[in-house]
Amino acid sequence: MKENLKVNILWLLLLLLGYGVISLLVSFGILNLFHIQILEQIGINIILAVGLNLIVGFSGQFSLGHAGFMAIGAYAAAIIGSKSPTYGAFFGAMLLGALISGLVALVVGIPTLRLKGDYLAVATLGVAEIIRIFIVNGGDITNGAAGILGIPNFTNWQMVYFFVVITTIATLNFLRSPIGRSTLAVREDEIAAESVGINTTKIKIIAFVFGAMTASIAGSLQAGFIGSVVPKDYSFINSINVLIIVVFGGLGSITGAIVSAIVLGIINMILQDVASIRMIIYALALVLVMIFRPGGLLGTWELSLSRLFKKTKKEEQN
Repeated sequence: MKENLKVNILWLLLLLLGYGVISLLVSFGILNLFHIQILEQIGINIILAVGLNLIVGFSGQFSLGHAGFMAIGAYAAAIIGSKSPTYGAFFGAMLLGALISGLVALVVGIPTLRLKGDYLAVATLGVAEIIRIFIVNGGDITNGAAGILGIPNFTNWQMVYFFVVITTIATLNFLRSPIGRSTLAVREDEIAAESVGINTTKIKIIAFVFGAMTASIAGSLQAGFIGSVVPKDYSFINSINVLIIVVFGGLGSITGAIVSAIVLGIINMILQDVASIRMIIYALALVLVMIFRPGGLLGTWELSLSRLFKKTKKEEQN
């Protein structure tokens, strides 16, 4: 407990340092409005990737339904935020969206998480499509296929950074908890985990619900960032884009998910001027990483401040 507190404080100090560096770069004009928008999108992608990595990388469940949960958060923020353009309403909508996503994930997870591999992927993809079709046929509430426009710009880079910090620290603490260790045990060998008394279905559902709620938060932030929500933005391709970030960074690595979101975000920014061949270069970069680093950029490696703390302590004792 005491060690976890020290590690959390170290992480918090590191993240505060990052916040200070970005603030200085913005105040000196080194980062302009375009760069800030890229930072916001990278931050939203980090939240999405960390949540999906918990489901795919740490619990070993192949889910393609992330876009559906993202849509719930986005539409909750859009519907409430457009009618009551206050930060209180926006955060209330974000909380409501996260709770609805968690409830949907729970209801869906109980039957589907008994499935494995491709069957689970197809089931979660079906759920995401059901959510999207429900939104398209939502009538005046969701404005159908036309979506909701004119959402106030609630999201700024400070807000995105705050939720990146909260999501990352919450996920790391979850993985260090007894439930988190059970999640890793289920990923490594589900039969062995079940034989020692772990309720594997329960563990998988908890990870699935956690990941769904983080996706909903990211969806709310993106709605406040873009200023509009349209059903086509939450299709199967959106889930694949998040999955690419996770695989590119390394399945089972929170550090990898963060680094991957940053690297791919910067690549997209650099290739803005060559829009005609941007996707070709982007795809080629992904293919090369998969050939030479099939485990992703960082594999399962994790930046561990606790190991660094222990190493420093040993050196002091010697």
